[in-house]
Amino acid sequence: MSITVVKDKGVTVVTVAADSQSMFPPLCQILKALCYSPTCCSVYKGLMQTNVVAALGTIQIMAGLFNIGLGPGRTSTHPGDFTHLGAAYWLGSVFIAAGIMSIFAGRFPSLCLVGFTVFVNIVGSIFAIIGIVLYAIDLGDASVANMCDWSSYNADSYDDNCRYVAYFAQRLLTAMDITMIVLAVLQLCVCISFAVLGIKALVNRKKEEV
Repeated sequence: MSITVVKDKGVTVVTVAADSQSMFPPLCQILKALCYSPTCCSVYKGLMQTNVVAALGTIQIMAGLFNIGLGPGRTSTHPGDFTHLGAAYWLGSVFIAAGIMSIFAGRFPSLCLVGFTVFVNIVGSIFAIIGIVLYAIDLGDASVANMCDWSSYNADSYDDNCRYVAYFAQRLLTAMDITMIVLAVLQLCVCISFAVLGIKALVNRKKEEV
């Protein structure tokens, strides 16, 4: 399949020659031709600020690693809570994916890669908002002290020790939630920053071509 683009007086005409021998439907052929076209895959040096983008991507990866790293240290207190949902793992995975794509877009700034990375960062910002909400809910609902009431062993010494440990665990869990809320807010700011930088870079490149 070949694609021909003709521009004249503000009008762009795209002509697509379909391959009748291909087993893929026309839409898939168009997407394949666009992805492998020189205009889409050509690397434009200076399209993105490499150092800035690398710093943003590194922050995203660190935020994701913190989410995944602190996930095993959490205890589920009731069904449907933050730990029971495994939110730390899928939030961390999305953050890391956004960071890796950001670094790649800064290292190989092609139009398609930058555009796709902008989309990934928009998705990452949505997940960051979800993370903020989930961590805030967990901060208000999580109560480790209730675990001491589940045991059938009611000795006074055991009860005192249990509540002392539960108090310590509660403070630790609260500190973790606050830290992750701050990191989620940072992730949100970084994702929005990259999306803005990427959109500006694509718009400026379009203006240069006109």
